[in-house]
Amino acid sequence: MPNQSPATDHIQDLGAFVSASPSSFHAAHEAGRRLADAGFTRLDELEPWDGGAGRFFIIRDGALIAWVVPENAGPTTGFHILGAHTDSPSFKLKPKPTTGAYGWLQAGVEVYGGPLLNSWLDRELRLAGRLVMLDGTEHLAATGPLLRFPQLAIHLDRAVNDGLTLDKQRHMNPVWGLGNPADFDVLRVLASSVEGASVDPARIGGYDVVIADTQAPAVFGGSGEFFASGRLDNLSSTHAGLAALIAHASSGSADAAAPIAVLAAFDHEEIGSNSRSGACGPILEDVLVRISDGLGASVSQRRQALAASFCVSADAGHAVHPNYAERHDPANHPVLNGGPLLKINANQRYATDAPGAALWARLCGEAGVPYQEFVSNNAIPCGSTIGPLTATRLGIRTVDVGVALLSMHSARELCGVEDPWRLAAVAELFFGTAS
Repeated sequence: MPNQSPATDHIQDLGAFVSASPSSFHAAHEAGRRLADAGFTRLDELEPWDGGAGRFFIIRDGALIAWVVPENAGPTTGFHILGAHTDSPSFKLKPKPTTGAYGWLQAGVEVYGGPLLNSWLDRELRLAGRLVMLDGTEHLAATGPLLRFPQLAIHLDRAVNDGLTLDKQRHMNPVWGLGNPADFDVLRVLASSVEGASVDPARIGGYDVVIADTQAPAVFGGSGEFFASGRLDNLSSTHAGLAALIAHASSGSADAAAPIAVLAAFDHEEIGSNSRSGACGPILEDVLVRISDGLGASVSQRRQALAASFCVSADAGHAVHPNYAERHDPANHPVLNGGPLLKINANQRYATDAPGAALWARLCGEAGVPYQEFVSNNAIPCGSTIGPLTATRLGIRTVDVGVALLSMHSARELCGVEDPWRLAAVAELFFGTAS
């Protein structure tokens, strides 16, 4: 389409990225594919790494770390890290996943994170994730529309509009077919969805499979100002960081003191980040240590590099809801398309402090991007992000930011068309500018 704005181009590419990323494993794979196309080299954690300048990435399960080492980097060069996460609230396939009754085939699923349960009702859904064979080989699998959580008709619950209560065990069992569960296997459907390989379902030794919405992302609104999609929390940040890192690597940096630019897209944030690919795990530190080793850093010099580093923790935040304004802080009302959020919490549920706020204000000013401050209502507990985890684990100065959403943790979330591109624009500047 001719004469599109950068924001429009970005939002269309975000839609394509989300569509290609129904699970965290798919998101890491799609990010890696784009990085490879941009000239990045995938490294194997089991092999030694050569030091020095270049563009690299690793994938560990559903997480990805990518980085650009500039030509002038040395043992004490700091890191500018954009942290995000690849997972989203959903439902995960249980062991013995094929269930059913009364002629229905159903799938046994476990709630993953904190999904807005009612938003998943009466939608065409898919299964996606990884299958691990008995010999250790892994395959990405993603079905087409397969499942549905059917809602009870109002004729059978006349009081449903006075308050819907969903029991996670009894009511959140999706249907996927008709028949006797003894004669069918949902794993067989998953095995047949693997592209480019013949997978014997009897040889599947393990699986990490989630449910994802199949509705395509869409731009809408009176002036085309809204963007609706699944998994904006937090693929909006992962995609912004990915686009920014690729743009930074392609353009180079004019700053003689340019930092080492790093995108850290963790898994498992929605369930606490306690995993080998989560922000509480060692994945980011493992990579930073090996980068420093490649630059000849001593232990003391590595600590100097970390002291010179900064992390932008990018995760979605809340826009003011026009129908529930009382749930928000009375003085701070972020809106869609008002710019990325600077997320602040006195109890360090977000890692932003005064130096971080000042850096974010400076970067947004230099990028010509507006930003908005977000703080929670005192009477409503605040969520958290990978920001405090990264700051605590590595001692790196951290600021929390993100794109404003409505319907967070819904099967289909809502943001403004302008904000994801603005986040990417500031991230690109952050990657190439000394703090």
